[in-house]
Amino acid sequence: MGVSGNEGNDIDQENRDLIQRLTPMHDIFMRCLFQDNLPLAQTVLRILTNIRDLKLIRAETQRDLVRLAGARSVCLDVYGEDSSGRKYDLEVQRENIGADPKRARYYSAALDVENLSSGEDFRKLPETYVIIITQRDYYREGKALYPIERVNLATQQLFSEGAHILYVNGSYEGDDELGRLMHDFRCENPDEMYFDVLAERTRKLKESPEGRKFMDDILEEFRKKAWEKGKTAGEAEGKAEGKAEGKTEGKADSIRNLMKTMNWSAEQAMKALLIPEDQQGTYRQLLQK
Repeated sequence: MGVSGNEGNDIDQENRDLIQRLTPMHDIFMRCLFQDNLPLAQTVLRILTNIRDLKLIRAETQRDLVRLAGARSVCLDVYGEDSSGRKYDLEVQRENIGADPKRARYYSAALDVENLSSGEDFRKLPETYVIIITQRDYYREGKALYPIERVNLATQQLFSEGAHILYVNGSYEGDDELGRLMHDFRCENPDEMYFDVLAERTRKLKESPEGRKFMDDILEEFRKKAWEKGKTAGEAEGKAEGKAEGKTEGKADSIRNLMKTMNWSAEQAMKALLIPEDQQGTYRQLLQK
């Protein structure tokens, strides 16, 4: 998918505007913030888990877990390991559907499979944390944190198998360390952030020439993936139905993907996909279904 002339300039401006609006609560920006940034990941995990001496020795973004043939793969937003052998998965979800408890269960199970090799004793399974930061209060109880643990119902004691799931209320505004961190996760302007390690990385990505170039490349990669995903889906549907409607619906999927991953309006997504203005009405109708 290529662009030229004024269309290319329009997309460049769209990128610049979008980058300024992004916050750590946006999946695409969160991944950029944490990429190759061990100090930031360690700071955030210490606050969320309240493990004050947590020393992170490894952190990576977009970690793929695909140990079982034929099983659904898992791509972790931020994967970490500390000096005590504990494993962490940090996820950001702007929509409640992405925070479904069964998804948390699956991610927790994937961490287990990833960290126990054939023939190893089950007791060597590491302690794991799946941490999901939601834009809104998922459980609607006004709490900052919702720790999920297994319990022996007969004894009312913790099962203590070492797997922890933690829901974090991204809308929490308390006057404490966690409240300040969630403020920063919702913040667009690095000058208004409390935590220097987060503000400095945000400022670099949004204001420095190398940061903007890095973000431009990431946005273009997401745009191409959304385009290809929609194109593939449209071709498959069109072939199955023998109709042009399949390709149209596939392009509508591309628009939806861009709106979700890039936080764009429908008009911005259609402009990026070079959809002529006289055809945009058709896609607006499809998006409303």
